[in-house]
Amino acid sequence: MKEDIRQVIGEEYLNKLDIEGFSNMLKDPSYCYKFYWLEAIVNLIDENVGSTTFDEIIDEMIANAWYSVMEFHIHLSGVVMGDVRDGLERAVYRLAELSDLKNNASKMEIKDALKAHSKEMKAVKKQLTNMVPYRALAGFFARSDTRANWDSVKLLVAYIQEFDRTHAKLPYILGTSSGLEREVVFNHDWMRMIQDNSVAILGWIQYEKMKWLQNNNPEVPGLVYKLAPLNEKMRKLGNVHKLWDAVVACKPVSDIFSNNPIDASGYDIDHFVPWSFVMNDELWNLMPMDSGLNSSKSNKLPSWNPFFERFAHNQFIMYELVQSVDSIHKLFENCYRDNIHSIWANQELYRPKNSREEFYSILEKNMRPVYDSARRQGYQVWEKCV
Repeated sequence: MKEDIRQVIGEEYLNKLDIEGFSNMLKDPSYCYKFYWLEAIVNLIDENVGSTTFDEIIDEMIANAWYSVMEFHIHLSGVVMGDVRDGLERAVYRLAELSDLKNNASKMEIKDALKAHSKEMKAVKKQLTNMVPYRALAGFFARSDTRANWDSVKLLVAYIQEFDRTHAKLPYILGTSSGLEREVVFNHDWMRMIQDNSVAILGWIQYEKMKWLQNNNPEVPGLVYKLAPLNEKMRKLGNVHKLWDAVVACKPVSDIFSNNPIDASGYDIDHFVPWSFVMNDELWNLMPMDSGLNSSKSNKLPSWNPFFERFAHNQFIMYELVQSVDSIHKLFENCYRDNIHSIWANQELYRPKNSREEFYSILEKNMRPVYDSARRQGYQVWEKCV
């Protein structure tokens, strides 16, 4: 990505600024919040903020990480012995404990909550400033014969200011205030470069961040879609609903949670393993569900027993009708484009002449690992159905 950044930045800036040093700002991270630090700075500069404080940058970082952590249970730097490693993730969880923010809260709502709970949030926010603001600039210091003293914040601040005066201009220098009030002053030329290339730079940061997150969340599918809220129009359930309409009209189907017959005039299509984990609308994970219960279930998991067997029973009803009724088979074929992509489903689950036992076994063999991964990632079991 270093070479890509150089390719998109104009000669004016390549000749004037240390773009090589800038490309090293994401090099060798120890924690994910290094990505969020630079992303927050780029966002603030893009809004023409010329100077700020640690406090405001950390608020931006928490707001940017909130959705991935709270909605999708993404671990920013993994978990060791049951403990969250990343200080930014801990800050998000702390704010969640203190506030009544929703998982999809807006950036403004998150920042308002941070101000309302500034006293309680101070300790977890301050921890995020211990090294990253200084270490992020380390890639620039290769030009200097004098080594930075990483053991003293006071000496580091002085070193950064001196380097900025006597060597290449840095994207930012730091002030002398203490704690979260320490000033961050952006260089005017770097601001112009970042503003002129903000889309490419944010894309680079997102790419590097995504690689880091995928490495620390190896079981999580579709992670690229879990960094920011998605447009609900991306959901593709129309043909699945038509398929289940035909199934329900042909044969009684019961809601797996209430055991009541599905009312053809008022039911939802929902995911057994939550959409926020699988990030797809595969037919094998979808079920008709009472509309009133669906909102209560939200993005929680059903307990595996007894609900998987009931779910598999409904799936098998649909499978048998697809195999035996031409009009329903045609509706099934309409789902190919958006809802039937898994190779195992195409080649095994929906092949003709599966017995009930074979169908259940294939479905369980492929769904149980996905379900277990969601549990390990932190998805809760729906209390109503326990």
